[in-house]
Amino acid sequence: MSERSDFIEACWGRPVSRTPVWIMRQAGRYLPQYREVRAGVSFLDLCRNPELAAKVTLQPVDILGVDAAILFSDILMPVESMGVGLDFSPGPVLEKPVATAADIATLRVPCVEEELSFVFDAVRILRAELNGRVPLIGFCGAPFTLACYMVEGQGSKDFSRVKQMMFSAPDLFASLMEKITETNRRYLNAQIDAGVQAVQIFDTWGGLLAPADYETFIQPFTAKLIAGLNRAKVPVILFVKGGGTMLDLVKQAGADVVGLDWHIPLDRARDVLGTKVAVQGNLDPSVLFGPTTVIEKAVRRILGENDGRPGHIFNLGHGILPETPVDHVRFLVDRVHALT
Repeated sequence: MSERSDFIEACWGRPVSRTPVWIMRQAGRYLPQYREVRAGVSFLDLCRNPELAAKVTLQPVDILGVDAAILFSDILMPVESMGVGLDFSPGPVLEKPVATAADIATLRVPCVEEELSFVFDAVRILRAELNGRVPLIGFCGAPFTLACYMVEGQGSKDFSRVKQMMFSAPDLFASLMEKITETNRRYLNAQIDAGVQAVQIFDTWGGLLAPADYETFIQPFTAKLIAGLNRAKVPVILFVKGGGTMLDLVKQAGADVVGLDWHIPLDRARDVLGTKVAVQGNLDPSVLFGPTTVIEKAVRRILGENDGRPGHIFNLGHGILPETPVDHVRFLVDRVHALT
């Protein structure tokens, strides 16, 4: 990879030769090659096997021609190292939800280098395998999103239990968030030390809250996480799904790039975020089920909303859906490159 990787340059808001594009969950079930690997191993074992995790990380780089690789793992891997059993059936299920002060007291802030060594081994394998072709992105789940799963014990439509803790026992909620934030700080810094060239913080459930509650209960911990990263040359992307109504607060967390879902036009988001923050997004993943004419129209619209301003990384507004036709994804990548 040259020092002027379009993806890294766009993260810093600098001019690029063409708009870079990668896709959230780009290593996943929509790819036959991924399904072939996955057929012989459980999801968690795939995450824990550095060689296999590296193999599926590389697949979309080779197949689609995307401008960045993102480490194959799961946002909940650090939760295991904190002492909460984790399984997938098929979605995440935690062995014992966190509900009381005693539960939080038993949570560890782990030595991530030891307990999550397979993640960093995968990073080192990938840097060697990529050999400079494209940058490698590391990631974690935002403190609030991890808290949602830890308190609920599984996925939920509204995560009412974590909201109940947040509003009825704010000190208890804050103590949980502190432990998660510190674990994530160590986890991302260890990824950086192992060689990732950018990191993304996924706050999948941050948009569940009213802006005032996000500002009070969530944003300070995200900001603390970002401020604690050893990242002089490593840009940070913050993606808050549903965060389009509170971009001013998301911006204050201090990320270099703000990821956008499809609920806010790119030009409006850029007006709020200003010229010093890059943006990533924001195509609705369902558009990829449409014919190529529909996909190209959507690409042209988003590129038009950006109006050639530096600091745009093309991406979906959330993870790619498992039934998505691979040819449509390849067409998307090709059109973004050709049109820019």
